[in-house]
Amino acid sequence: MPLLLGVNIDHVATLRQARYAMNPEAPILEPSILEAAREAQAGGADSITVHVREDRRHMQDDDARLLRSEIDLPLNLELANTPEMLAFACELKPDFACLVPEKREEVTTEGGLDVLAQFDSLRESIPALQKAGIKVSLFIDPEPAQIKAAADLGAEMIELHTGTFALSQGQEQAEELTRLQAGAQQGHELGLQVNAGHGIHLENIKELFHVKNLIELNIGHTLISRSIFIGLRAAVAEMRSAMGAYPLD
Repeated sequence: MPLLLGVNIDHVATLRQARYAMNPEAPILEPSILEAAREAQAGGADSITVHVREDRRHMQDDDARLLRSEIDLPLNLELANTPEMLAFACELKPDFACLVPEKREEVTTEGGLDVLAQFDSLRESIPALQKAGIKVSLFIDPEPAQIKAAADLGAEMIELHTGTFALSQGQEQAEELTRLQAGAQQGHELGLQVNAGHGIHLENIKELFHVKNLIELNIGHTLISRSIFIGLRAAVAEMRSAMGAYPLD
């Protein structure tokens, strides 16, 4: 099965909020979240990812609701493990929910969820989401104890954090790639669907192809950045084409 592409369109909302956060009732709100999702789909996206953060800095609740009702693609909702966001997820009923860490001071999500530290809480959160018909993923660093804890909790998927890999070079990047390889293998052996995301772009994706057992990549910032010059549909198609080199054996 070819490697799947989940397109994160959060930063389309970031651009919209830069102008309209204080004027949400303006006659025209642009850029359109719905149009962005449609362009991503036309370019070959296999799913759409949005992160509704607790502070609503980019995606709003109604954005997610609109995408759920209008887009004929699986919806992946990234969210914090909090009662408020879990209640929203159970109302929205996305196809997938990816539990991620959140810090108010960060610009974007940095680092994986500490599953071990939140084990007792997640033991309640994950079944609640699954009871609502939502498959659960945990965004984690490629650490053996975290991956095992994800499996022990009954999550269907993990998304390996590739941000450290993306920001490193030389020997440090080679070491991180080894960690990702081991993490993907462990997750696969434990029966988890293994996805990956954060910081992936056309310049580093070929190195990531050394990691076997990946099912889906979640990619956002680079696609929105590239879309400024060639359009989102073309940017997604370009990434989709590059991903065709992923070895399937």
